[in-house]
Amino acid sequence: MMNKKRKKRKQIKKKLLHKYRLVILNEDTFEEKLSFKLNRLNVFVLGTLFSVFIIAFTTILIAFTPLREYIPGYSSTSLKRTAMDLTYKADSLTAQLRANELYYDKIQKVLKGEINTQEIHKDSLLEEVRRDTSQISLLPNKQDSLLRERVANEDKYNLFESASATSDYVLFPPVNGTLSQQYNAKEKHYAIDILAPKNTPIKSVADGMVIFAEWTAETGYVCIIEHGSGLISVYKHNSSLSVSQGDQVKAGEVIAIIGNTGELTTGPHLHFELWSEGYPVNPTDYIDFE
Repeated sequence: MMNKKRKKRKQIKKKLLHKYRLVILNEDTFEEKLSFKLNRLNVFVLGTLFSVFIIAFTTILIAFTPLREYIPGYSSTSLKRTAMDLTYKADSLTAQLRANELYYDKIQKVLKGEINTQEIHKDSLLEEVRRDTSQISLLPNKQDSLLRERVANEDKYNLFESASATSDYVLFPPVNGTLSQQYNAKEKHYAIDILAPKNTPIKSVADGMVIFAEWTAETGYVCIIEHGSGLISVYKHNSSLSVSQGDQVKAGEVIAIIGNTGELTTGPHLHFELWSEGYPVNPTDYIDFE
């Protein structure tokens, strides 16, 4: 058995190492142009190396060149980047759409005069505050004392006094006239009605942007202006509007004309509302209309 295996190995080795001659001849003259001495082992090794080179070259060509875009299943880097950007924009637009829906819902409540009021009793509120703070120690601790001492030392050598950065709004009367109906939250009349002659111009109470300027069946031509810091002014029953949605207006700029439009009106007047942070406030507390 051992002899047979040795013979087979010798035969295989002999076949692999048996030399051959590859000759390239001129077909017309049979002149020898090139000749190579080969054996089966060399051919096998060279063929394997050539195959590995072809596979590696093809892989590199596909991985690092735009040719991979033509292969099914691959997508370009720019296409992926564009898809990601569009996804982020879609998320941002969805969030902005939700914010706009909430904002327009508040504007709709302003137009319809819908507001949920809640009565707060002063005595019960004070009792609840006392109950919550009865167990809280108000004595200064070590860190508080150190902070107070450091602030006192800084102020001792400070030549300038800090001024408040906040400033109150100065609101101008939209129109001068007689108040025919006062602000009354109990009756859900969150506005004042001002009588004025026909064609009297109505002015903006402060700088701001027009967020609504349209016709409504109940209140006629309506103009709503956002002044920043959560303050909104509303002008209803106008005969015409001088501004459009999206316009920037200045304090005292004419925005409409006194009218008698809409179903809920009995004569030429201005129905004026002030809203702060989504809640109605009495305009006479901030503006002198006479």
